Amino acid sequence: MKVLLLLHTIYYLKLKQIIYQLKNRLIHSFYTDHIRLVEKRIQYIYFIDKLELLQQQKISTLNLSDTFTSWNETKHGMLWAYNLNYMDWLMQKDMSFEDGTKWIDKFIRELPYNKIGLDPYPIALRGMNWIKFIALHGKEIPADTKKQWDNSLYSQYCLLEKKLEYHLLGNHLLEDAYSLYIAAIYFFDKRFFRKASKLLYRELEEQILKDGAHYEQSPMYHCILLDRLLDCYNLSTQNIRFDKQDELNLFLREKAIRMLGHLESIIYQDKTIPLLNDSANRIAPIPIQLFEYGKRLGLEWKSVPLGECGYRKFLNSYLEAIVDVGDIKASYQPGHSHADTFNYELRVKGKPFIVDTGISTYNKTERRQYERSTSAHNTVSIEGKDSSEVWGGFRMGKRAKVRVWKDSVDMVKASHDGFGRANSHTRTFELKADVFEITDSVSSDKNAISYIHLAPEVRIESYSLQEIKTNLATIRLTGFKSIKVLDGQISKEYNTFQQIKIVELGFIRESKYCILI
Repeated sequence: MKVLLLLHTIYYLKLKQIIYQLKNRLIHSFYTDHIRLVEKRIQYIYFIDKLELLQQQKISTLNLSDTFTSWNETKHGMLWAYNLNYMDWLMQKDMSFEDGTKWIDKFIRELPYNKIGLDPYPIALRGMNWIKFIALHGKEIPADTKKQWDNSLYSQYCLLEKKLEYHLLGNHLLEDAYSLYIAAIYFFDKRFFRKASKLLYRELEEQILKDGAHYEQSPMYHCILLDRLLDCYNLSTQNIRFDKQDELNLFLREKAIRMLGHLESIIYQDKTIPLLNDSANRIAPIPIQLFEYGKRLGLEWKSVPLGECGYRKFLNSYLEAIVDVGDIKASYQPGHSHADTFNYELRVKGKPFIVDTGISTYNKTERRQYERSTSAHNTVSIEGKDSSEVWGGFRMGKRAKVRVWKDSVDMVKASHDGFGRANSHTRTFELKADVFEITDSVSSDKNAISYIHLAPEVRIESYSLQEIKTNLATIRLTGFKSIKVLDGQISKEYNTFQQIKIVELGFIRESKYCILI
């Protein structure tokens, strides 16, 4: 069974990913020593401030706070260790030049013993933070210090250039490209520019869908990648140094405008993102920050209708829902995708009512497996199975294929085959004046369960096979054979949990429930 699952996973990979997966296992990291001095100050328009991650020598990231001991500290998991090596705190609002200098100098001194910090992804993110910090404090940096920093930074980028993440592709390779491009501008390096430009043209064209969404379909990663794109556009337009740079700037501008337009469409009326797929709060810049940054850069945009991303929004005076009726677009990189076909979130009078479970961890644990599973989402499972084969933390074997039958402003109807051809699932979402209606149909007589995850603030006052009454809305039930109300947890941020009620509704063949205010 494990071999078959692995084959189903490899089937979707690109040949380039397989080749580079093997290459990266054979080639060890090495640190080169190149000297490349930067004489000209880099110009910029003010960036987005990062969260306050460093306080009184304690690092606080992913809602886990600890005293610094080592750049290779993994007791909180690899994501925490990676965040440590990003050095995002250099861009927090209260970071002084003196404190920032201590941390950069410390990193350079200890780099020979730092294994995690020489992985390509930390190099890429840290490099952008160093360059922006240097841009902010250019006049304060002594010449000898600047020489040391430039020497180390250029060496790190030479290593990144040799270890671009073709084995992963997706957001990792795009962020590598963003960072290498910013390095090209900073160092006035034509080789970096040629390679980064080629990557940006190719990856942005593939990864940004026609409706402006990032193809991994995570609103959180959309915000992260939009922030980096705006940084690229910012530094590129303020520092013209290469032939054909103006042409690339127009391309970056068009993609940024489209991504801002998508963000305008996908967010709720309170300007927050839905926590779909791998999404959590307090990781990416919030939409308001991104909109303000876009305006500082002179960008103008308008909402782009939701299309290729697979999400749809229903909205009236009382109800606001975001539903998922899409396929997995990044088929060869589904690491941030969940088995959540036909999942949705719903707000009633601006308040969360039905919510996604969210994500609490990237560690390969039972909790991570659960948070990616079908039962962790507001959709249907047949015989306890997942609609797509999620495994290994970031892996996926077979995945549901969706067919949309009707797609209008107040109704969408779609089917998927994630439980096998003989067990297709059809779901209809329909918005009426003060009712949100969900109808499910399964093509076999096998036991099906429809899951509803109520927001932490929602209290169940009474329930039966006909009706669930809460303090915020009523759910009227039709065609269900059983009902269970269980205790559960959701995570709006990493490593934090809130208690909720989960409703499990059993049915065979057909069912319907209506949410009334």
